[in-house]
Amino acid sequence: MIERPTRMLAVILERTELHSRWANHRWELRAVVPDVGGEPRTLLETPSVLQRIYPGLEATLFVDEAEGYHLNVTTAEPSVFVALRTPEEGGEPRPFQLTLSYNEAARWMDGGETVERIPMWQELAEWVAAFAELHYRPEPKKRQRPRSFDGQGELREKKLT
Repeated sequence: MIERPTRMLAVILERTELHSRWANHRWELRAVVPDVGGEPRTLLETPSVLQRIYPGLEATLFVDEAEGYHLNVTTAEPSVFVALRTPEEGGEPRPFQLTLSYNEAARWMDGGETVERIPMWQELAEWVAAFAELHYRPEPKKRQRPRSFDGQGELREKKLT
C-alpha cells in the first residue's frame, strides 16, 4: 500500500458586518490551524463579527501531486487552498476540502469551485517541502533541434535553384 502522509486541519471562517446596500455581511477565510477535534462551532460572536471553526479536514499528500506541492512551497508565500460551498438558499459557506497543491487548487477553480487561499505556517510548509523534494522529479525538457540541422534546409535550397 502506498503511504499517503496526512495532517488533520481545521478552518476558521469569519463573518463581518458590512454597511452596503448590496450586502449586510461578508464571509472570509481567517485561518487554517492544526485540527482541534469536535464539531463545527462558534469561536466568537459579537453584533458585528462571527467566527466559526470547522475541524476534521484532511490534508493528504499524493505522489502524483508532487509538482503542485513543489510549485506551492517554492513561492514567496506557500498557501493552504480551501474550497468553500454556500447553500443555494444562502447561509454560511462551509469548507468541504482543502489542498496543499497549487495544481489541484487550479483544477478546482477551473471546475467552478470557490477556492480561497491563506498562508501556511512554517512547520506545515516544511512538511510539504520535504515530501515534494522526495517525490518531485521535473520532466526532462525535450530539446528541439533547429530546422537547419534536420536536413530540410539543404533540400529546400536545391529545389529553389
